[in-house]
Amino acid sequence: MARLLAVLCVLLACLQAAAAGPPAATVLRDEAGAIDAQALARSWVDARGDATLAQVMRHADDTFQPAEPGTVHRLPARGALWLHLRLQRGAKERQDWLLKFPMPLLDEVTVFQSEGAQWAAESAGDTLAVARWPERGRYPFFRLDLPPGEVRDVFVRIQHATPANFPVELATEAHHTGRVQLEYLGLGLAFGALLLLIAGCIAMSWAYRERGFAWYAGYAALTTLAVASYTGVAGQFLWPGFGLLEDGPTTMLACAAVGAAMLFVRKTLGLRRRLPGLDRWTLVLGAAGFVLSLVPVFASKALYVQIVAAYLCLASISALVASAIAWWRGDGVARWVLAAQFPLVGGLVVSVARALGWADVPFVSQYVLVAAMAVEVPLMLVALFIRSRDRHGAEVREQALSTHDALTGLLAPHLFTDRLRQVVARYRRTEENAAIMYIDLVNHARIRDYFGSAAAEQSLLRSVIKLRRLLRDVDTVSRVGEARFAVILEGASARSSVSERATRLIAAGLMPLPGLKPEVTLQFHVAALLLAERPMEAEDIQKALAEQLARMSPRTRRPIRFLQPEQAIASEPGDSSLFADAASTPAAGESSYAPVR
Repeated sequence: MARLLAVLCVLLACLQAAAAGPPAATVLRDEAGAIDAQALARSWVDARGDATLAQVMRHADDTFQPAEPGTVHRLPARGALWLHLRLQRGAKERQDWLLKFPMPLLDEVTVFQSEGAQWAAESAGDTLAVARWPERGRYPFFRLDLPPGEVRDVFVRIQHATPANFPVELATEAHHTGRVQLEYLGLGLAFGALLLLIAGCIAMSWAYRERGFAWYAGYAALTTLAVASYTGVAGQFLWPGFGLLEDGPTTMLACAAVGAAMLFVRKTLGLRRRLPGLDRWTLVLGAAGFVLSLVPVFASKALYVQIVAAYLCLASISALVASAIAWWRGDGVARWVLAAQFPLVGGLVVSVARALGWADVPFVSQYVLVAAMAVEVPLMLVALFIRSRDRHGAEVREQALSTHDALTGLLAPHLFTDRLRQVVARYRRTEENAAIMYIDLVNHARIRDYFGSAAAEQSLLRSVIKLRRLLRDVDTVSRVGEARFAVILEGASARSSVSERATRLIAAGLMPLPGLKPEVTLQFHVAALLLAERPMEAEDIQKALAEQLARMSPRTRRPIRFLQPEQAIASEPGDSSLFADAASTPAAGESSYAPVR
């Protein structure tokens, strides 16, 4: 009985040894194209990170355990993850196979393959310059030496400072080439459109002298560069030989891009005027991004990665909250900023959480950020266009206030003087005649005293309307005093045409509008001059016409008066005394218009 038990124990030990022996080889077929190698590998974590390949091979059958796909590995500070794959290419298969690690931010991965009696090691990763990789690309991949029909062992050593799930894939060269072409097609479309957009903003900034578009171009360029570094495009094409800062450029560009985004959102939303407290907070976060971008130069990755990740999440969420609050406060531009920030902030937060092992979100890939950026940058440009349009509209209105009267919309006095100078100069060159009229609303002060300021302003607007009806589009009209208007009638060569317009204006003023409350009539005095009769400088003309109006009595019967010509001109037959030349003083006993009502 004892011997039987001993035999059974020996058999059980043999069975256990056989079960713990080398795993069966995975046969690779060309029709498979690509295989997820996580389920095929066995893994072991070297906590100290000092195990050599010989030591690993010596205890591979005892220490390695089947790997679980989707596992988030939290490696020690100097630790390493070892993977073991046993592969066999079919005897009749023709495709070469690659071992891929589609993770551009992977710190370092080393693949060991046997070459006869020796083992060859090749390394790649974010901490090494791409020029030193065995195969240049956005992420590490290695060519496998698998003679048809032979079983080969492949060992992989991975080092990474942050918790992560390391994707491992086996793919034929043809499948890999087609996949890479498709990836670069999508990335090329996204980055090409963004570069065209940036170039257009630079051109608009130069053409329109608009600094906002220049700031936007800088912000968009920095964001594009950060995403290019995150996806591995920058390391492959922009600085393939640069490895001084190891994987620092990606983190530095991410901090700077988020800081620039905070400052741009702050400027676009105009938080300084609307929300001063939130403005200071976004300003601090924006400046902090550029300060934190320098930390990787002086600190280790284990020290700064958690701080940078927390900053990226905090700043991104703050930008989202700021735009939501501004929209809630009634800013129409804020809704565009919110729509632009939402996908990028969501993708960034989830990507950071996944990269640091805070959350396992397997469906999120690096292309989510590219797609979010392709949405965010154009929408932010729309917000900038709207804000620029509003600002230019305000500037146009401000310029209009400096060139036109705020109440009546007539030309400002200084521009009227400039126009009068041009008319006088043209008369001296070509003798093209013109008439200048000064018109006073005589009863404006009495209207204001009896009926108030609103009625007085209404009387001025009614006067402008009546003037506009009597003048041509080419005639110049200006408000040169509180209740005084100035008119230039270009091409007028006779007093009769000027008198006819002045008479119609006076008659229109004396006709109260039906239903007008209060019923107020408008009483006008007109002083006029023909350049052909009295050529003078612009300033002298204005002074003489103002003095002529000042000499006219409010109760005069002659409300239309011309300045005396340099040489006395005989009056035409049939002239009415209403249009007589100016007298030095009003006649005694002059009666007034009908009293104001």
